[in-house]
Amino acid sequence: MLGGMPMENKDSKRAFNEMYMIALKRLENRSPEEIAKNAGVEFCKEDSTFKIKSLDKVVELAYPSYKSKDKMDDWYILILLHYLDLADGTPLYHQAVHFGELKDGLIRGSRFDKTVEREFASFLSDKKDEDIINLCKSLGGEIIKSKFDLSVVFYLFPNYPVTLNIWFADDEFGAVGSMLVDKSADNYLTIEDDVVAGEFMLRYIFERYNELYM
Repeated sequence: MLGGMPMENKDSKRAFNEMYMIALKRLENRSPEEIAKNAGVEFCKEDSTFKIKSLDKVVELAYPSYKSKDKMDDWYILILLHYLDLADGTPLYHQAVHFGELKDGLIRGSRFDKTVEREFASFLSDKKDEDIINLCKSLGGEIIKSKFDLSVVFYLFPNYPVTLNIWFADDEFGAVGSMLVDKSADNYLTIEDDVVAGEFMLRYIFERYNELYM
């Protein structure tokens, strides 16, 4: 995709498997109730399952295997496991920041901020304003008041909001879009995972548009 998620080949599969096993090991013997509390997710004792609200769907992971009950992208599951591992229950700051402003984000995060601007400038160039609004709503986005033409908050994970800010095109300027995360993101994912999470958000937005209008 855009740089954080490698193309599927033997090396990337091996790298994924190594990271996946490490993530499972870190979660091993952890209290599911504590994990759920810190991550803001539901743990259902009756069927020993984590239920995680993610955008417009609910992801279910069995405990203690952490296997998804539905077919999911491997890299999405990996950052979800990292989220469950790293979450410490820090309350949201309700302060949206660019990826480059996160801890260790100066290089990787700032580079992704530029990628987002470039990708959205291309994506929004020929789209109707109302279509963008509708697709954001279809992904569970919450429209909020702001100085922008459109600001939408998505919850990729319960304690991990992603904000999309858009200036729609007018007679003088083309459309501009930016993506931000809450300042508390450092308490839930590493900068490497933040970027992958952002790439997933881009993918979901672009793919949902195609599903709705192409």
